Amino acid sequence: MATPCDTTIPTPPGLLPAGSLWRPSTALASCVWAYMLRSTLGHALADEQRLNHFPATPLCSLTWWLEGEAVSLWPDDPQHLPTTPEAPRQALPSRWVLGGPRTGPGTSWNPGPVHSLTVMLMPEALQALTGLAPAELTDQFVDAHQALPAPWQAVHEQVLAAPNDAARLQALEDFLEPLWAERRPAAAPATQRMSDWVAHLAQRAATSASGRSLRQLERRIKHWAGMPLRDLQVMGRSEQVFFDAVAAQLRGM
Repeated sequence: MATPCDTTIPTPPGLLPAGSLWRPSTALASCVWAYMLRSTLGHALADEQRLNHFPATPLCSLTWWLEGEAVSLWPDDPQHLPTTPEAPRQALPSRWVLGGPRTGPGTSWNPGPVHSLTVMLMPEALQALTGLAPAELTDQFVDAHQALPAPWQAVHEQVLAAPNDAARLQALEDFLEPLWAERRPAAAPATQRMSDWVAHLAQRAATSASGRSLRQLERRIKHWAGMPLRDLQVMGRSEQVFFDAVAAQLRGM
């Protein structure tokens, strides 16, 4: 079953501890990167405090807005992320959205209090589970009602009907575990480190199918992950810098 991650580093002063990160069950470790839960219900926040910033990532996402909503913000200057909710905005296509890999950072805004659940999926897991190619979803959010196969509609209703977040995650894992056991690629890695996954992806591209020129390998990786290999490698290095910084902070506590 899913379990909440330990929060060793305290929340910085002035920052609302509104979110929690949950680990997937062992059976889903190569499928789900993490579950993210967020709730600002019961808190009075200023407009600027309801801005959300997201990094570039090869991961795909499936998000439920259980209460409240979000809108995507677009920068006036492509070199800078929006810093106020007055930026040009676009409504999400649904309160249940599927997102593909992101080639750059993004910003959203919540008009009011929210309660959301996001499943972060490995790109090849999304394709195995749904038949959808991550490359066709890159930098997009689509209505999950329309994009996902029929069996997902039933688990959607279970998530909405569950009495609490733990029950929602249990319903999700009860659905995902047998489906992933059936469709999991034989070579799917069990690791959760981005750099290890990227190395595995490159090795898999080099040893599968016909055609092993550099261009063919890069095309194969982009089809699987929705992003070029060089971008994935940069993200892997950035993740390692983050882990090194966290380790250094813990040593200093």
